[in-house]
Amino acid sequence: MAHTGGCLCGAVRFTIDAEPQGARFCWCRDCQRIASGMATVNVLFDEEAVTYSGEMTLLRLVADSGNTVERGFCKVCGAQMFSRTVVGPKQPMRVRAGTLDDPEICPPSMIIWGASAPSWAPFPPGMPVLEAGPNSAPMASKA
Repeated sequence: MAHTGGCLCGAVRFTIDAEPQGARFCWCRDCQRIASGMATVNVLFDEEAVTYSGEMTLLRLVADSGNTVERGFCKVCGAQMFSRTVVGPKQPMRVRAGTLDDPEICPPSMIIWGASAPSWAPFPPGMPVLEAGPNSAPMASKA
C-alpha cells in the first residue's frame, strides 16, 4: 500500500511505497526551531521508497549529532517536509508526520534528544526517552 501526503498549500506532494520503520519525537534544538518550540514528529522510511513532486528549498546543516542533514521545505508555504542524513551513518528518511495524508499510520514510540528539551516539554507517560540520538543512553523522564 502506498502512503501519500503533502504540504499545507498542496504545491508539494509525495508518495511512499513502503511501510514505516517506526516513528519518534525529536527534541534536538534544530527540530525545536523548525517546530516553533515543540518537537518534530518523524515517521521513518527507506529513502528510496519516498518520491516527492513540486518545488522545495533544500537546507543542509550540521546537526547536533555531527551528521550533515538535509531538510526539504515547500517553496510556497514553507512547510517542512522531511529530513535526511547526507553525511554520516545511513539512517531512514524522516518524513514529518503532519505532512502525511494519514498521520495515524505509525504513532511515535520514543523520544530522542530528550536532554535538549525544555523543562516544560510534554513527554507522553511511559514513553522511552533517550538523552541524544537514536543509539544514545536512556534518561529519566522529565515529567
